[in-house]
Amino acid sequence: MKRLSFVLSVLVALSMLLASCAPAATEAPAVATEAPAVATEAPMATEAPAAELKPGDPLPRTETLYFNGQQWGPVAGWNPYSSNNNNALVIAQQDNARVTVFETPYIYNMIDGKVYPLLADGPYTWNDTQTEITFKINEAAHWSDGTPVTADDVAYTWDSNVKYETSAGVGAIDYIESITAVDAQTVLVKAKLDAEGKTVNPLVVSAYLSSNYVIQKAWTQTLEARSADATAFKADPAEDFVASGPYTNFFVDETKVVLIRDDEYWGQDASMWGKLPAPKYLAHTIFADNNAGFAALKAGEVDVSQQFNANIQDLWIKDNLPVSTYLADAPYGLGASLPTAFYNLTSNGLDQVAVRKAIAMAVDYDTIIANAMTNQSATFAQVPRSLMNPTDGEQSLYDHDAVKDLQFAGKDIEGANALLDEAGIVDSDGDGIREYNGKNLAYVATCPNGWSDWQAAIEVVAAAGKEIGIDITTNYPEWSVYQTVVTKSDAPLPAGYDIFMMWSDGAGPTQPWGRIRHLISSEFNGQASNWNGNWGQYSNPDADALIQAIPGMTDEAELKAAYTELVKIYLTDVPSFTLMYRPQSFHAVNESVWTGFPRGDDGTNPPVPPLDLTDGYSIAGLYNLTLVK
Repeated sequence: MKRLSFVLSVLVALSMLLASCAPAATEAPAVATEAPAVATEAPMATEAPAAELKPGDPLPRTETLYFNGQQWGPVAGWNPYSSNNNNALVIAQQDNARVTVFETPYIYNMIDGKVYPLLADGPYTWNDTQTEITFKINEAAHWSDGTPVTADDVAYTWDSNVKYETSAGVGAIDYIESITAVDAQTVLVKAKLDAEGKTVNPLVVSAYLSSNYVIQKAWTQTLEARSADATAFKADPAEDFVASGPYTNFFVDETKVVLIRDDEYWGQDASMWGKLPAPKYLAHTIFADNNAGFAALKAGEVDVSQQFNANIQDLWIKDNLPVSTYLADAPYGLGASLPTAFYNLTSNGLDQVAVRKAIAMAVDYDTIIANAMTNQSATFAQVPRSLMNPTDGEQSLYDHDAVKDLQFAGKDIEGANALLDEAGIVDSDGDGIREYNGKNLAYVATCPNGWSDWQAAIEVVAAAGKEIGIDITTNYPEWSVYQTVVTKSDAPLPAGYDIFMMWSDGAGPTQPWGRIRHLISSEFNGQASNWNGNWGQYSNPDADALIQAIPGMTDEAELKAAYTELVKIYLTDVPSFTLMYRPQSFHAVNESVWTGFPRGDDGTNPPVPPLDLTDGYSIAGLYNLTLVK
């Protein structure tokens, strides 16, 4: 369990650094059985053919889709077995895996909660006892060297992940017993079983198929032949990689990353997309900061922006630019993740529920959302707080009426003061600050320096303290210091970390179970390096038991009851509190050159999520683009 959490949380950490639904399946998720629907119109070709270009030449604007906000700094490598590539257009093995170059058997769609075949042919199936999964590889799928993708490639990838202790291997070894090839096209996944012969965690087993790449066996053996050990195997930059996806490396330097379409890509087969993606090139300019990226978006030099752009609506309302977002009105995107303020539960007074809940009740979340997020978040009046993100699928998983009296929307100064008074936590010496155990309630609220939206949120938390007789000051250490302190869970947090911000999981095939686990499971307490969650070191045996039980639940009513009870526990004990809803990815587009980007009301079936046309089922958006002129 711990090794999986480490991997998942490191991936979330990287995602937040770069950027800043769906019900959790209790049985095999629904899988599309036909090729995904995409538009059939071909893009206009108005410039010189790509074959005439050399790496480093100026790119034809009408053949190139430009990005910002994913790639910061130069690429370090192309190795799909490594976690240190800094190659944001190419490699991200997570809930919504990046599939521009390397591909997964299935791709997850955060909008409808389903997985769709990519390298796979049709749905995967569990056996009757839900201990084994079987799926087929699409016979049309082939590698960039022309050889077929086979079940043996899938099996060898798994064995290599385990042998060399890659992130994918370490993350799943506690849950997957083996992955083998039954024949050239058929893959068998055997789950690890508990003492009763039941699958330890079916959610994690099935999620592996949409979260982790299939890598060519022959190329992996080449990599092994030149690697002295596991460290060298994972450190190899792998510039000679063989992949199955629609794009490959064309040009990289310190200013940009450019991928070029593989016009022999297997996905143009009628069994898959039926054509090639519209852009010949995917290019990511490496900007110095958000301001530079924002200026490029305004100028039409960026087509897809995955960065926080303050007051994004001004670009179309005031500047009359052809810029848009997934949703036409606020919050403009899908708030799938929940940036959260954690309490140091050993600080004086913060071991008291009344103090924790009073602070959380007093915070003016509307100001946070208006200022820190410039309204790019739903409010807590619109989506009452729980443990769920705002997507319809997750919201349907708990009984709203059962927890209504526990929910709070913020700025309830009167209620917070009454709660503290009732608990006998008062200002006895008249200095304006309440005391507990004879000491003033005085706390430091903190987050990393330079994370401007988080800093703005923490300032609002501090201001709330003054309204209820609690002295809250702020401090902003550098990330290198902050992450070292916060992720050490085998000792009490030091002074200066009484209230501190961290992230939560977004949308994915294991959610909301995975997010809840990372927010409140005590399994992470005592870890010397804890990138998993529950950074305030909360412990509740009842919550732990429910978290342990949910992956094996198959009855919808039982599942809803379990999630409702977890929400009750969370809103009663308040070990932490969410400050805003944040998009899984920021997704603003400039339609000066390209149009046909996914929108919430575009009627596409299946719906294409706003994940920048690179992650999970979002890749379908590349096939729907057309040129404006």
